[in-house]
Amino acid sequence: MSELTRLGIAEALAGLARKDFSAIELTSAHLDAMAAARPLNAFITETPERALEMARASDVRRAQGESGPLDGVPIAIKDLFCTTGVQTTAGSRILDGFTPPYDSTVTANLWRAGGVMLGKANLDEFAMGSSNITSAYGPVVSPWSPGEPGAWTRRLVPGGSSGGSAAAVAARCAMAATGTDTGGSIRQPASFCGIVGLKPTYGRCSRWGIVAFASSLDQAGPMTRSVEDAALMLGGMAGYDPKDSTSVDRPVPDYRAGLTGDVRGLRIGIPKEYRVDGMPAEIEALWHQGIAWLKAVGAEPVEVSLPHTRHALATYYIVAPAEASSNLARYDGVRFGLRRAGGSLKDLYEETRGAGFGTEVRRRILIGTYVLSAGYYDAYYLQAQKVRTRISWDFRDAFQRCDAILTPTAPSTAFAIGEKMDDPIQMYLNDVFTVPASLAGLPAISVPAGLGADGLPLGLQLIGRPFDEETVLRVAQVLEQAAAFRELPPCVR
Repeated sequence: MSELTRLGIAEALAGLARKDFSAIELTSAHLDAMAAARPLNAFITETPERALEMARASDVRRAQGESGPLDGVPIAIKDLFCTTGVQTTAGSRILDGFTPPYDSTVTANLWRAGGVMLGKANLDEFAMGSSNITSAYGPVVSPWSPGEPGAWTRRLVPGGSSGGSAAAVAARCAMAATGTDTGGSIRQPASFCGIVGLKPTYGRCSRWGIVAFASSLDQAGPMTRSVEDAALMLGGMAGYDPKDSTSVDRPVPDYRAGLTGDVRGLRIGIPKEYRVDGMPAEIEALWHQGIAWLKAVGAEPVEVSLPHTRHALATYYIVAPAEASSNLARYDGVRFGLRRAGGSLKDLYEETRGAGFGTEVRRRILIGTYVLSAGYYDAYYLQAQKVRTRISWDFRDAFQRCDAILTPTAPSTAFAIGEKMDDPIQMYLNDVFTVPASLAGLPAISVPAGLGADGLPLGLQLIGRPFDEETVLRVAQVLEQAAAFRELPPCVR
């Protein structure tokens, strides 16, 4: 493996500025790594020609003194973001043949910053899943799977839904990747794959041009190898967008400049409700270690209460499917994507959706349609929205006593592909620590903090106040430095 693929974004930008290597050389090294890692199935569509073309343009800009903040950085794009002239599938057969004539706002922002697109990363179908096994294009295999690619002794999930993005970054195929987080789909795979995953505040990054799952929850964010790289990526992705009615018109700070390394006097909330029954001892121990690391550098741990946390999963799995059932009604075989012939319009709808949607997507559409139906709307959907408000108020009250909240990211390390496929409830429990911040629209980050007894990565999560990504990133970098996580997956050691 080329040494160029081991660089972080900040290191690569410095090397490009010194002319130690060119953007074409950097991109070519990552394209070679992608080819070697194809057994992981991390990408649905590879775009090597476009990547080299974008890298060539980056070298020209740098020679002319016009380079952008991410110029020449090779990036994987989750296949939920529309990309001009490159098919966008959302991991579903129902979008077969859909090639957008436009870019999502987030990807357009990245290209303006000089980013280079390596390809479209695999994901759970329509971002519905915690394992990346529901993709119509096959499961993604975690680079942490033991053994050699193609001859693994145990194939592990990378987490989901942004599993392809997480695997690509962890396997050093991409320097960074975009992900989307609805209930933990950036943070949980980041924890499973030993990388950094940041969900910004809802409204910080535009949703325009991102295939919708649950519109009041979906939020784009970066997946990187370090907190500093996450700060650089977020700066390139974020910004107000008048095309998205939920986008918030606030200036985008220089997130990298805010990484001062000083957390003295900051109060770190420790929510007692996150000590869930059956939590593995190693996760509890890592959580305590995280508290000790922050205390040692001058932060003050304080206990806080988030009393409605126990209702968060149930609330999420009412609200998210309800919004999904509405959003996915547009896939009818008439306007774009897959079409199956039928004797009538109704038959066309049924045949197309039956052939195009996978099992998990159908399950969530049915749940969502049920909770929105007459007679159940008040009993389920409206009640869930009330509880969601209570969860948001819990965080508001907690942040009167603290500046950031520290929790585990996931209730386990990565599990084997197929291990929980027959039990959707067990699969949904993977989001137990990540869902509350999503329901409240808060920024949250997962930082790799250690290895479990099975030798697989474990992450710690930091949650912040709305639009206070600066504090979240600052504390996260201190945590990252204390943890000193340097482990690499077997396939890149």
